[in-house]
Amino acid sequence: MRAWRVRAPGPMSTGPLVECSEPVPRPAAGELLVRVRACGVCRTDLHVAEGDLPVHRPGVVPGHEVVGEVLAGSRSDRFVPGDRVGIAWIRGTCGTCRYCTSGAENLCPGSTYTGWDADGGYAEFATVDAAYAHRLPGGYSDGELAPLLCAGIIGYRALRRADVPAGGRLGIYGFGASAHLAAQAALARGATVHVMTRSATARELALELGAASAQGATEAPPEPLDSAILFAPVGTLVPPALEALDRGGTLAIAGIHLSDVPALNYQRHLFLERELRSVTANTRADATEFLDLAATKRFRLHTTSYPLSEADTALADLAADRVTGAAVLVA
Repeated sequence: MRAWRVRAPGPMSTGPLVECSEPVPRPAAGELLVRVRACGVCRTDLHVAEGDLPVHRPGVVPGHEVVGEVLAGSRSDRFVPGDRVGIAWIRGTCGTCRYCTSGAENLCPGSTYTGWDADGGYAEFATVDAAYAHRLPGGYSDGELAPLLCAGIIGYRALRRADVPAGGRLGIYGFGASAHLAAQAALARGATVHVMTRSATARELALELGAASAQGATEAPPEPLDSAILFAPVGTLVPPALEALDRGGTLAIAGIHLSDVPALNYQRHLFLERELRSVTANTRADATEFLDLAATKRFRLHTTSYPLSEADTALADLAADRVTGAAVLVA
């Protein structure tokens, strides 16, 4: 099969990804063998390729927004050959620690991740533990489903962590794949959404999707915010996002990696019971809730498709902010 591996993490200009030809993986006990139909290109893949995240598996195949067809594997009553299935970021947990047993498996110290600890979807075939595979809603193409499996799920968890009140005012900083789905979920709940992003094209998309305003990344929204989500991995945006919050507001940081945050001024940024929260992966329950929502509410997916042979180009375009919405590798 064809696959892309991270040869040596570094800037995309150094060519960290290399295309390989290698045997189709064999599913272990309890795993499914999946023919990859589409795989989203996520900013986390970029962090893995460029070395922002520490190496967990040398030469890993990135990709954790995988839509595929079950070919063989686990004798599970959940999936049979021919089923369309999703493979997401969280790949395994211990199942016995206090986090797993309390519904917070995303905090499990023994958790493993697709495209970081194990090979992912930048390939023609992949494997997944049947217990961590996802049923997918109908009414979407393979390319539309792929971004739902991380961008959508993480955006949904970030929305929950931001604690947006009913009919509240939500600010979104950065407007890529995850943000454009979280915005739609928030609008469906009756929130007023304000978008702050440096991309003029992304601002146009935000307004098209129903945002009340769209301005530059460091500009103030037109009204105080009840909640905000920082999707851009830019620590210097934390102070203006906190300052934009109304009394008792909450800022959730959705990325797995963030550049350094500058010094905060207590009175300007944190006083009046403003809260600052991080978002760490997701639980399978989050995924199920969001995919159920996607089955009842038709999300508009703005995607740019690339063939698998151009995975390095897709990731380079993402790094250079040349992608509006989500980038997807399509078989």
